[in-house]
Order: sequence, then structure tokens, then C-alpha cells
Amino acid sequence: MSFYDKAKDKAFATRCIHGGQTHDSATGAVSVPIYANSTYAQSAPGEHQGFVYGRGHNPTRHALERALADLEGGAAGFAFGSGLAAMDAVLDLLPVGTHMVASDDLYGGSYRLFEKVRKGSTGLEVTYVDMSDLDALRAALRPQTRMLWLETPSNPLLKIIDIAACVEMARSRDIITVVDNTFATPWCQQPLSLGADIVVHSLTKYIGGHSDLIGGAAIALNTELADKLKFIQNATGGILGPFDSFLALRGLKTLDVRMERHCRAALRMAEYLAQHPQVEKVYYPGLPNHPGHAIAARQMRGFGGMVTAVLKMDLAATKKMLSACRIFTLAESLGGVESLIEHPAIMTHASIPADQREKIGIADALIRLSVGIEDIDDLIADIDQAIAAAIG
Repeated sequence: MSFYDKAKDKAFATRCIHGGQTHDSATGAVSVPIYANSTYAQSAPGEHQGFVYGRGHNPTRHALERALADLEGGAAGFAFGSGLAAMDAVLDLLPVGTHMVASDDLYGGSYRLFEKVRKGSTGLEVTYVDMSDLDALRAALRPQTRMLWLETPSNPLLKIIDIAACVEMARSRDIITVVDNTFATPWCQQPLSLGADIVVHSLTKYIGGHSDLIGGAAIALNTELADKLKFIQNATGGILGPFDSFLALRGLKTLDVRMERHCRAALRMAEYLAQHPQVEKVYYPGLPNHPGHAIAARQMRGFGGMVTAVLKMDLAATKKMLSACRIFTLAESLGGVESLIEHPAIMTHASIPADQREKIGIADALIRLSVGIEDIDDLIADIDQAIAAAIG
């Protein structure tokens, strides 16, 4: 019996380590080896061991894909060279000229892909709406709408969307529901269990967990969608390589313990910022005054490691504060063991037009924190001294 068979009915922490994996059949190696193969020997034409060519078949990548499908509760998972490559493959499910409804607050790279690439190449039309307002979502749907694209918690304003309610609205209209689960991870939230059709991840973030790889994944709820995504992955070739697959698989093994620490520390950070006299507003779904707190408490196991805040400062002072951090690193990305801090309007969301950023609330004084697993008292002291340096 393989580890995969043993782990199917086990707890999440056990499945992080064993789910979807087997001992190496050739050597008995406990960790899945890095199979750096471009092709595989066949005993006769068309007779092989299930592996033919590296683009379509790689044991290291397949182990990661099985593990991700296991944790998300999907029929199958597919690993790609980046999160955006995974998103692009999902969009390939749509016919030319499709209408899609997407969260109004979402990763800047997603917006760039939708507006600067797909709009021109496939005629994709996107309506951006606050999906936490179900009436607004319902009003945005059209007869030609074929996909809902949700981020929850959203990036960077941490809005919470009721996944099950969106799925109910979509299914009656034969619309595919896609959830970007990067911020939450399968530890905090499992959208497929709430009826979503596809989950996407940037593996670069919490699943990798160590800021040392670029990767993405898409996990399908059913075999019909899985077969389509498998064909797209092989036909377009944007696969994750074996070394990065190995790193992502290694990171996945500690996801349970890391996310518990991230979530606990982020709540402490949010509570600290909420009472700071130089902070105007804090966005964190774990705070009782967050408008999506009740929904988050219902559909999430934890509230995540991301905290967003608006400072009582102008742009110059905000930039000074960010540069004064000593433990927090001023850098894009998130989800690593080390704490990161950034300025969305200048950095991660600069590709979104300024008027749209202003409309949804991405202000010049807004900062985004990825709270790592360092000692939380040290992290709070670092933010405290950085704010003091900015106003001093």
C-alpha cells in the first residue's frame, strides 16, 4: 500500500507530508527524487511505463500535482511554470469572445493578463465587481458570461466573498467558478468543498513558503474539467520543471505548521495596528469589525497571514516608513517564512490604472504586510520603530 492510499482518510497535517506520494520505486527513497528527464525509454513502439516525454510526464511534478489535488479535494491538479501560467491555462477553457466577471480587488498581474493580453488575443471581456455584494454580482451577469473569477481574501484589500453563494448563482447559468486561493491556501480554505469548479494558486507564495521558486497550479473539481486542463497543459507546455516541483513539494510538507504560525502572528499584528494612533484603518478578516468576518469564520479554518493597513501619512512619509523596516523586507511577493512589506500602488498593483486603484481604495498610504514566522514581538517592534522613524 502506498503512502497515498494510507493518507487518503487522514488529517490535513498528515496529508501535507504523505498525500499523493509514494516511495521511489527504483530506490525506495523517502523523498520524491528530482527526475530531470526529457524523454523515457520504450520497450517497443508505444509500449512504456506510463512516461513518454518530459513535457507531458514527469514523476516529480506528478507527485506534486497529486499532493495538491489531495489537499484541495479535487479530481486532479496541474503544476505550471508560474501562477500566471496556471491562470492563463484556465482561461484557455473559454471560447473566443467570452464575458467573465472578476473581483474588483485582485492581483495586479491577473488584471494585466485579462486586460493587456486576453482582451486583445481572444476578445475576453471582463466586468469587475465587488463580489462581496451578491446583488452587484447578479447584476453584472450576462447571457454570454462563462466564468466567475474570485479572489477571497482579495489582494490587497482582503475582501471576503461568499464562495458557496457565488457557486449557487453560477451553476444555474452553466458558469465556471474559479477561486484564486493563493492568500488562503488549502489550510485556511478549500473552495472545491464549497462547490467551486477550479482552484488556482501561485505556488511561489505559501505553498513553496521559502521565496525560492516560481510556480503555479490549477486544481479541478471533476474529471471533465481535469481532462481539459491536462490537454491544455500538455498542448501549451507551460509546465513546472522538476527542480521547482521538488521545492514546492518540500514546502508543502510544512504548510500545516507554517500556516498555523502565520495566522496567529497576523492576528496579533492586525490587533496591534488597529490600536496604533498613526494607523487609519486595518484590513484583516480575523478582526470582528471586518465586514466579511462572519463569512470568513464560516468558510475558513484560519484568517491568513496577510494584513493590509492605511497609515495616517502622506506618500513621502509612507515610503519612509517602508524603507525604515529592519526585519520586514521591502519586497514584492508574500507567503514566505520571512516577513515582507510593500506598497501596492507603486509595486504589486502598479499595472492597475490609478483611477481604478483610487476607486477601490488602493491609496498612497496603503501598505500590505506578509507576516512571516519570526517572533511576533520582534515584528511588532520593527513596525513600531519604522512608523516612529517616518513621523520623527
